[in-house]
Amino acid sequence: MFNFNTLRSIVLKSIKAFLISLLFGSNASAMDTDSDAVKILFIGNSYTHMNEMPKIVQKMADNANRDVIVEYNTQSGGSFRVHSERQDMYESISKRNWDYVILQGFSRELSHSKAHIDTATVPFINKIVNAVYANNQCSQVLFYMTWGYENGYGEREEVNTYDKMADSIAKGYEYLSHLYDSPAVPVGLVWKEIKKLNKMDLYAPDRAHPSKIGSYLIANTFYQAIFYDVPDKLYSSNLKKKSAKLINRTVDQYLASNFDYEGGKHDLFSIIELEDYSIQYKVSDSVSDVVWYFEDGTSTTLKSGTHSFGRKGKHRVTIELLTDCGKESHERIMKFRKPKGKMRRRKEHED
Repeated sequence: MFNFNTLRSIVLKSIKAFLISLLFGSNASAMDTDSDAVKILFIGNSYTHMNEMPKIVQKMADNANRDVIVEYNTQSGGSFRVHSERQDMYESISKRNWDYVILQGFSRELSHSKAHIDTATVPFINKIVNAVYANNQCSQVLFYMTWGYENGYGEREEVNTYDKMADSIAKGYEYLSHLYDSPAVPVGLVWKEIKKLNKMDLYAPDRAHPSKIGSYLIANTFYQAIFYDVPDKLYSSNLKKKSAKLINRTVDQYLASNFDYEGGKHDLFSIIELEDYSIQYKVSDSVSDVVWYFEDGTSTTLKSGTHSFGRKGKHRVTIELLTDCGKESHERIMKFRKPKGKMRRRKEHED
């Protein structure tokens, strides 16, 4: 992922956060009593609130026994410019110390060239992002990559088919990801993978908005992208189990092969499965101190290394670390079945 000069980015972010805090205040700490929960805020339009998609994310987390709070603030047809002018959106941002704030604009505004996005969209995203960091400098901003209309947008030749529109939107959100050094969750690209299978209808009758299956796909992608976890007990949102499992598997495979966080909350530590029931572990440079606790009773304060469990089965790893955002504790369950010639790389990150 392209990164701007790190020092320059930190300085500019700090200055912007201070200026915005003067405008919007920062009283989330006093209001937020659920400090242990993972707090997720969706900001978007009808693509977000259709079929109450964020509530599906909440139910997935509840089903997996995760302590999570999911809320959303949306306006139908809202572009990033419209969002940036909504006082109720800023009130939602200041409500809690959000761990994740997910931003979604009007799909067609991200289907233009980079030059157009720079002038027509970026100034308004700046206002929103600055407000997020002013409220909590440790929030992780995520962009919600949307998809193409089933038949494209006929009024512009460059996006007049599904493939053209889907690819243009993906490029637009990838550009935002590079510009803000924040991940774009590739919902639109997962949508494309499922669409290729031609086994389920992801579209509502207008052939643009998501059907209930489409909203389930969106929620599943966000759940797996944020928690990097494929739950043993899958909440299916009243879908046929066969369809839910297909989406779950496709999301898992796509993210594992094409999506990796760099920077932010998601790069605090990684655990990679090796052969012979071993792991390779590492924390990022932003972690000051760490203690790794392994289920066999051993522990280490090394920032990187390897550990062998010696046998197949489930093995718990507990990580306690210290960052600029405070002390945090995380837990991972490693599942080893049998040795493989080439084991899948899996990057684990914080809840």
